[in-house]
Amino acid sequence: MKRGFNSIHNRLFMLFITSMLVLVLLVSVLYYQKTTQIIHSKINDLAQKNISQTVGLFDLLLQGYDSITKSLNSNYEMLRLIEDRDTNTDMTANILNERTITNILGAIYYSRDDIIGIHVITNAGKNYNYERGFDSVIDTNYASADWYQKLQDSTGEMVWLGLVQGSMINQFQRNPLFVFGRKLYDLTDHRVIGVMLIETNPQPILSALSNVTISPNSRVYIVDRENRLIATTAEDKKNFPSFLGLSRPERDEVIVDDQTDQLIVAAKAKMSDWTVFGLTPKQDINSEIVKTREYLYVVIVVLIILSTALASLISQNISSPLKLLIREMKQVEMGNFKGSVTVRSFEEINSLVSSFNRMVNRMDELIERITLASMSEKNAELQALQSQVNPHFLYNTLDMIYWMLDERENDRLGKVILALSHMFRYSSDWQEASKTTLQQELDQMRHYMTIIENRLEGRVSTEIDIDPEWLEVTLPKMTLQPIIENAVKYGLEPLREPGVLRVYTQIHEQELHIVISDNGVGIEEGLLLQMQERLVEDARFIGDPYSKTHDLTIDTNKQTRRGIGLTNVHRRIVLMFGDTYGLRIQSKQEVGTTVIIVMPIPRKGV
Repeated sequence: MKRGFNSIHNRLFMLFITSMLVLVLLVSVLYYQKTTQIIHSKINDLAQKNISQTVGLFDLLLQGYDSITKSLNSNYEMLRLIEDRDTNTDMTANILNERTITNILGAIYYSRDDIIGIHVITNAGKNYNYERGFDSVIDTNYASADWYQKLQDSTGEMVWLGLVQGSMINQFQRNPLFVFGRKLYDLTDHRVIGVMLIETNPQPILSALSNVTISPNSRVYIVDRENRLIATTAEDKKNFPSFLGLSRPERDEVIVDDQTDQLIVAAKAKMSDWTVFGLTPKQDINSEIVKTREYLYVVIVVLIILSTALASLISQNISSPLKLLIREMKQVEMGNFKGSVTVRSFEEINSLVSSFNRMVNRMDELIERITLASMSEKNAELQALQSQVNPHFLYNTLDMIYWMLDERENDRLGKVILALSHMFRYSSDWQEASKTTLQQELDQMRHYMTIIENRLEGRVSTEIDIDPEWLEVTLPKMTLQPIIENAVKYGLEPLREPGVLRVYTQIHEQELHIVISDNGVGIEEGLLLQMQERLVEDARFIGDPYSKTHDLTIDTNKQTRRGIGLTNVHRRIVLMFGDTYGLRIQSKQEVGTTVIIVMPIPRKGV
């Protein structure tokens, strides 16, 4: 047989492969987007954390340096000796004073490993130095240098001069240094007596800055308020980017900017008016995303190959038995009822083939009987076959679908099918009686709400509060469901927010009230009046069958079926209990609707 596109094999193959490819692509896109988002988020968090830790470490270093200058500025003995030497003409005393001052500087020098040199310059022009190597050659033009002018212009606060290439005062020192200083004041009259300059190893500062880097190409810069470069981890310290257009953070704030081709993080140091900038190329950040994308491509290709093989295998397994069945059916069409189909496939197909074989055998037997029987016997046989088709076939089939779904762990759809099966079994079984109990009606209602709650996905909830004393009361069959169905369809479904359906019982004098209320959209006043009038007129019609009021209908076509359903329930209650009982309807728009089933309280023992 020539295979075309409309063949079941090709159709199933295309269906399976399309479904799998759509699923694979959808999952891949979602996975890629989520992974990209997570990577960017983690990198941003890492960058913020690194720069916060770096600024914190940087502040600790600056606090330590600040403490050194404060300890010198508060050393009363050193300040006294400096003033004595500036005013004393005794050479011997001056030599002793200078040695004592140098020893004090040496004590400070050896208190930290990163100090390279300590220099004190008095207003009288005298210099006191303590530095590694003792090969100091003082620059005699220091008074005109920028660093000296900055110290002189300060008001006593710490002056951070930053990272420099070579000493500012020692001509022999050419290594990179981190330099800072402040004025020296007399502790008695707060008079300026000179300046101090401290030079330290820049490695702790650079090591702290290196923590900001998140890739090999990351660069870190420290700039002051005027965008002058203080320190950097970049090799090219002359050509650095402009920081004019970048946002400056306030204290205890971290700014992250990923709108350009670089990830820029910035934080401000507490101990100085400097800003730390970390710049990382987006290309380095995207390298992880590129690896993820490449891995995802490989996974997609593998899944496509597996999906194609699986789709071909499944379509072949399904179509092959069906082809055999179709071929045998063509034999049956030509009048050959002696053949049979033997396959080993899915349980459903095996069941279908078995049913076909039994049908063919049965048909062969029936044909033989028909040829031997009269026309009346043939007609009787056909009627007998037709009478075998009854509602049990449908709910049996629903039960079979439920167990098939249960085997595949599709609990939600299985519950819906099972509820529908129970509802149909209940509603179609009118042979035993047209009466039932409130318990059975509530069970039927729960099956119905199972379907509704699954269909509306949480928009409707049910609250049942029935006194167990009334569960065995007798009432007409299919009393609750039409009311519940109207409440859901016309009251709760149009509601924009989750709705609640309540079912409970009340006792009023000698009457039992079964109340069904909802917080739905309610019924328009005019329509409510028509429905209430119709219930009254229907009760009169039952009491007086010659009355013409039973032709009354509701004018609004949209609500006609609602009125008919409630009227049907009302009539059957009146027929069972009398015209003083039936339905009562109360409703208010945007508040909800309440339907009350009024019944006599059953006598005990009945």
